[in-house]
Amino acid sequence: MEVIPSFQVDHTNLKPGIYISRQDVDGESKFTTYDIRMTAPNQEPAINPAAMHTIEHLAATYLRNDEEWKERVIYWGPMGCMTGSYLIVKGSYDCEIIRELMIRTMDFIADFNDEVPGNTPDACGNYLMHDLPMAKWEAKRYAERLRTAFCCEYDMLQRADINGMAFHDA
Repeated sequence: MEVIPSFQVDHTNLKPGIYISRQDVDGESKFTTYDIRMTAPNQEPAINPAAMHTIEHLAATYLRNDEEWKERVIYWGPMGCMTGSYLIVKGSYDCEIIRELMIRTMDFIADFNDEVPGNTPDACGNYLMHDLPMAKWEAKRYAERLRTAFCCEYDMLQRADINGMAFHDA
């Protein structure tokens, strides 16, 4: 089986930032998946699942209500490793444009002081698992990182290839 591209990114040196994870074409339509990396994998603690769940609810709500982006956003959801989220949009945009969108989104979360949208048993499969104070802290930290130290180019792992056999260090 081929190793998928996201498992070929060097996670030992990956910095918080915004990266183009993949681009897909369906007929005339292009879709771009952005890696919204909030913490440095394997160097910093992952985001607490309850805080990440709250970030998911608030970011998805914000993005799907933003007048400029609501028709372009396909998906927002957390990575299994809890170091960030994926944003899938219609089209292809420079990471600098997505950076501005993420700063606005994270500022919204950092300033949010109401009931978390969709936080009821009938609207959410795990409505008790939320942590608004920690979600606000993580959002504020990430927005500041985007403002001061923006990273947007992946480092790829070097893979040995001997006689047509690729060796992976996973």
